[in-house]
Amino acid sequence: MQKVVWMILDSVGIGGAPDAAEFGDEGSDTLGHIAEWFLENEGRALALPNLARLGMGEAYRLVHGKLPAGWEKVETVGFFAAASEVSTGKDTPSGHWEMAGVPATWDWGYFPKVEECFPRDLLEKIWEVGDLEGSLGHCHASGTEVIERLGEESVRTGKPIFYTSADSVFQIAAHEEAFGLERLLDLCEKVRELTIEMNVCRVIARPFVGEPGAFERTGNRRDYAARPPKPTVLLRLMDDGKKVAGVGKIGDIFAHTGMSLELKASGHPMLWNRTREALEEADLVMTNFVDFDMLFGHRRDPKGYGEALEDWDRELGHFLAERGDDLIVITADHGNDPTWEGTDHTRERVPVLIHGVGVGNGGIRGTFADVGATIAKSFGLKMDEGKSIL
Repeated sequence: MQKVVWMILDSVGIGGAPDAAEFGDEGSDTLGHIAEWFLENEGRALALPNLARLGMGEAYRLVHGKLPAGWEKVETVGFFAAASEVSTGKDTPSGHWEMAGVPATWDWGYFPKVEECFPRDLLEKIWEVGDLEGSLGHCHASGTEVIERLGEESVRTGKPIFYTSADSVFQIAAHEEAFGLERLLDLCEKVRELTIEMNVCRVIARPFVGEPGAFERTGNRRDYAARPPKPTVLLRLMDDGKKVAGVGKIGDIFAHTGMSLELKASGHPMLWNRTREALEEADLVMTNFVDFDMLFGHRRDPKGYGEALEDWDRELGHFLAERGDDLIVITADHGNDPTWEGTDHTRERVPVLIHGVGVGNGGIRGTFADVGATIAKSFGLKMDEGKSIL
């Protein structure tokens, strides 16, 4: 029986979102700007031959009328499309929920970009329930920057670091040993409860280790997300008797709903391994490949981002040789242009590449929900939101 492998290339957008200007992102183009950077700085084209064969370049052409810089036309062996987002945010849960059939068209709760961004009464409640003497940060910041700036003080005082971004998120960073990993996770659970009425989408634990000047975030990140308000395609499949596996942070993103099986992993090599393991027993495997976003997009590192894409593409070639008879769907949840100003996500269209159903052009789709509708149709189901691309 044909299985379905749903791969999310976290933040690999292709620009051209019709509402990008509303987010301050007009002109952002994650894939296109990385390709340009490689031509200008490495003197060569960004090499993604397997993704190109599945239609990545053609999906990009749908949006821009041309291929990414340095790319040449190749014969496609898959079905390709480009999709626009209708959710009000450009964050991870909004993108994932929409592609799973539940667009987030309401307004999330955000924290203002001011010097002290968190309400004082909220901080005092957190200090009380967390038995804390205080906290640091209280600002919009890049995770790596804020740990470098405040990590030593956090270790010395025992105060965790609170920060946010343009997304609806409350992030807490603390040293795994000095503060304690379990204590950090417990604190995040309590903050999740305190922020539900504020409609904050996620609370994220950001543990780090090391010494001053050499702090590093670990793979023990944990997301405490809101719960999708309606059944996603994942839950619909489970109700239909199918076995659904979430790999990486998928379980966290969907608040652990719609999963028969969750496999945690850190780093793309392990995520590939866990995907293969999950396919031994699941009918649908959904994997988020987070390193593009976490390690290179937010850190504005086009070289690292491009090299990570090339590494991923090589592994995709091996995977296609192993699982070529399965239905393989590759897409993204938002953009994170590493050449763009700031450190936040960027509002972009995303590619949709489908292998295992022949060759075709699905055009530009009006919502990410068309991806979930396509997944549902492959199992003989129909979603309320979206239309199948096939």
